[in-house]
Amino acid sequence: MKRITLGSILAALFACSALFAGGLKVGDTVPDFTLKSVDGNDVRYSSLAGDVTVVTFIATRCPVSNAYNERMKAIYADYHAKGVKFVFVNSNKQEDAAEVKEHAQKHGFQFAVYKDPGNVVADLFGAQVTPEAYVIKGGKIVYHGRIDDSQKGDVKDPSLRKALDAVLAGRPIEKPETKAFGCTIKRVS
Repeated sequence: MKRITLGSILAALFACSALFAGGLKVGDTVPDFTLKSVDGNDVRYSSLAGDVTVVTFIATRCPVSNAYNERMKAIYADYHAKGVKFVFVNSNKQEDAAEVKEHAQKHGFQFAVYKDPGNVVADLFGAQVTPEAYVIKGGKIVYHGRIDDSQKGDVKDPSLRKALDAVLAGRPIEKPETKAFGCTIKRVS
């Protein structure tokens, strides 16, 4: 039988607190990072980003993320036309690039979805669920949270749209942080 020591308990608590306390916050500068295209090529964030960029963590198998597919397509269509750049990221270890590519084609995504091997980018941002969105303006995070307040589609608070409208109009975001909800990102150990 393995003996549990105070040191092992403290080490485990430290590891857990680092996982949940980590990540970029509103106001932080986003460093450059690397993703993988579904074809296996390295892609730098700096080559995808614009003055206003939305980074959204999504999944292929999560019913909550999938409930947002049409709304994500609509947000992309509405705001990409206004110059907003979008970076959709799949960090789930069990959803490989081929599955991500097939999912994007099946749902008619007009945007690329990138893989995050080893959930490095999810860890950098501190993303926990799919879908979860970050708005970056001038290199700094100005919004973090949900796309809206309803997974079923009866939206009362289109949080991400409100944030983007405020940023594009040069106004402060009323709620720069909202609670994202969905399936947990399945991380590598």
